[in-house]
Amino acid sequence: MANKVKEIWKSGKAVVNAWLAIPSGFSAEMIAQCGFDSVTVDMQHGVQDYLSMVQCFQAMDKHPVTPMVRVPWNEPGIIGKVLDGGAYGVICPMVNTAQEAKNLVSYSKYPPQGVRSNGPIRAGMYGTAGSYQKTANADTILLPMMETRTAVENMEAILDVEGIDGVYIGPSDLGFSYGLEPKLDRSEPEILAIYDKIIKECAKRGLNPGIHCSGAEGAARAINMGFKLVTLSNEVGLMTTYAKMQVNATRKDSAGKA
Repeated sequence: MANKVKEIWKSGKAVVNAWLAIPSGFSAEMIAQCGFDSVTVDMQHGVQDYLSMVQCFQAMDKHPVTPMVRVPWNEPGIIGKVLDGGAYGVICPMVNTAQEAKNLVSYSKYPPQGVRSNGPIRAGMYGTAGSYQKTANADTILLPMMETRTAVENMEAILDVEGIDGVYIGPSDLGFSYGLEPKLDRSEPEILAIYDKIIKECAKRGLNPGIHCSGAEGAARAINMGFKLVTLSNEVGLMTTYAKMQVNATRKDSAGKA
């Protein structure tokens, strides 16, 4: 089961990731054709559930994108279930300590590395009978989210946890925890200094930092800073931004007739 995200990282390039909040296989199918490297189903703040996640995976299965999930929380039931359902990667919110990162690894890996229960009902299709379990521990991606002051204070201990592939920055919650307005593309010097440290500490360990961005401008800036995975808003944001642009242009160019 080759993981395209890991292959891109090995090549030295950054991954461009999509984000699905809408529980629709049709939306997932359309997004999967747009040139993204990976597509993440958001089960935390999106309106996705487990069945819609599976439908999204099924819809984009024939396209060359890596299916991933942001789980709602760091607990073994849902983490094992999304992996069994076909996720190649797990983004986990609010991981604030090394122990919580170790828990994420344990819930996600088969023995002896972890305690994940055997039963890859859809993920088993990625290999021949019985072969998935032999490679799943190495092939699946784990990105604990670093999005609080506490996580930043524990940064190096979290990054030292064996089994994670990097961290994923939630800029809104990170800024919020420092008393700032929750938003995606941040410019505050104190937050940029945190980003710089995360990137450098990940580089020391061969890890891949990711971040959520509002669009192409912020994503390109993040890649140039050293981030190795960037998310372009979500399909809701992309749809509404373009729709507003079209409506505004229509009103502007119709000489007040609309």
